[in-house]
Amino acid sequence: MCGIIGYVGGKQAAPILLDGLRRLEYRGYDSAGVAVLDRAELGVRKKTGKIDEGIARELAADPVQGTMGIAHTRWATHGAPSDENSHPHLDASGRIAVVHNGVIENYEQMRERLLAAGHTFQSSTDTEVLAHLIGEHYEKYQDEPDRAGALTRAVSGALREVIGTYGLAVVSTEAPGVMVGARRGSPLIVGIGHDENFLTSDANAIVAHTREVVFLNDYDVVTMTAERFDVVNLGTDTATVQISKLEFDAEDSQRGEFEHFMLKEIHEQPRTVENALRGRIDQEGATARFGGLNMTPAELRGVQRIIIAASGTSWHAALIGEYLIEGLAHVPVEVEFAHEFCYRMTPVRRDTLVLVISQSGETADTLMALREAQRRGHKALAIVNVVGSTIAREADGGIYMHAGPEIGVASTKAFTATLVALTLLAIHLGRMRMLSAGRALEVLRALEALPAQIESLLGQSDAIRELALKYASADDFFFLGRGYSYPTALEGALKLKEISYIHAEGYSAAEMKHGPIALIEETTPCVFVIPQDSMYDKTMANLEMIRARKGPVIALATEGDDLIGKVADDVIFLPRSQEELYPILASVPAQLFAYHLAVARGCDVDKPRNLAKSVTVL
Repeated sequence: MCGIIGYVGGKQAAPILLDGLRRLEYRGYDSAGVAVLDRAELGVRKKTGKIDEGIARELAADPVQGTMGIAHTRWATHGAPSDENSHPHLDASGRIAVVHNGVIENYEQMRERLLAAGHTFQSSTDTEVLAHLIGEHYEKYQDEPDRAGALTRAVSGALREVIGTYGLAVVSTEAPGVMVGARRGSPLIVGIGHDENFLTSDANAIVAHTREVVFLNDYDVVTMTAERFDVVNLGTDTATVQISKLEFDAEDSQRGEFEHFMLKEIHEQPRTVENALRGRIDQEGATARFGGLNMTPAELRGVQRIIIAASGTSWHAALIGEYLIEGLAHVPVEVEFAHEFCYRMTPVRRDTLVLVISQSGETADTLMALREAQRRGHKALAIVNVVGSTIAREADGGIYMHAGPEIGVASTKAFTATLVALTLLAIHLGRMRMLSAGRALEVLRALEALPAQIESLLGQSDAIRELALKYASADDFFFLGRGYSYPTALEGALKLKEISYIHAEGYSAAEMKHGPIALIEETTPCVFVIPQDSMYDKTMANLEMIRARKGPVIALATEGDDLIGKVADDVIFLPRSQEELYPILASVPAQLFAYHLAVARGCDVDKPRNLAKSVTVL
């Protein structure tokens, strides 16, 4: 959540910062601001609202000059969205500017102490308290000739008093040409250029300028100039620095011909599935292969239980993963919300493997679950999309999604890529146990057929748009399914809620009769995920219960199903596949339905209210 971009070099900073903010806007868009340093002058501009409606207009009306600066786009945590609460924040002297992602948990105590010392505050944020604390520490080094060192020591000293999470960037009029950054629990990346350097919370913001980066670790503090950067660690006063190369380019994070990033990413799913499969299918052995699990076959065979920890869309993927692994590998699986895994002290046997899922690799709850599993002595693997992310670096092993940058706040292609990875993992584990070669090959061949099948579903986009227009005035939806289709229904409901703001509930179709069916009436559409699988007859009986109460029925059904058209009001047909893969196929029209319905209702699809792409606060 929130986004940071910093620049120090020989070019005018404001245009670079503004472009970076636009690329970061999916991480938060309540407000934005910049602080640009021109010799000993600090130009600060900040404004509520989205980038082009707020800070871009502010800078056009009142420009700032200078070759270094920091900027921030905000998703509000402490303090409501307002100009005063927007970042950057200044210290008491007005000489130091700070932008910050994360949450300072003990800011109230520090605020009270600083108030007693005569400080006054302009905002209700924890970040302004941190800025004042850095300024207070800076006073201790006022007479030192090394101004860069003084600023670094001031930041380090303040952070030793802080409880909470932070990714921050700091500049001062007292140290022109110097920027200090630090991270704990909130991502921060150094971008290495030619006679210029960058600091950002998300590589999307700087990939147009450089592809060489350093992913900072927790407690790292970096001091940057245009020519160099130095990293120390608050815990050890030394740091491990590894230069990495970004695997994507600037074009990958552009909308191209599509009206919205979400629509682009829905249409990228055939290629996403191909990338997730590439090099991972072993036809001869009728299995899947991975290069990064970092577990021997003996260790994997010794796993008697798996816990999957995730949040949001990744949690829905985890539920499908439970069905996959139990069905194909016969290994018991328990799915936990990542935050619950940490706080309710889940009993974990010694022969348990923990698997975490996070598109960004920075989800705070999921990172905490990973660390908790490792603290208890368990192997912890991860399925992530972002190479170099914190979870990717700290996990004992794992699987990359290879979905490419996902900018739309509502996850689409990362969800389907996760399901592909989970299916392959289930086959891999199953072939070590009792899964036959013939059955494994059936699923593997069905996986290889998915890209073309998804293309055919994308070809129904116009028809799905007409269906969305038909139901755009509905206030409530149910998404229903059984077996593999139950978590698929949960995900379909989430997509509709996220981007159209329509109340939607995902349920097991069998559970409707135990209470929720009381809500069914002629104005309550029900989307049934009802492929011709092992639960088809049971789900059909549940559909008839809805139909008997005059609830409109939209069915996601298998091609060739002659019965469904007689009992459903509207049908979207899915290509025929293996039961395990219907969640991937059904998700595509569900995504398109949510997208078209949200557009019809005038919603901002890529920037839904109150949401941000990556939840990096607890």
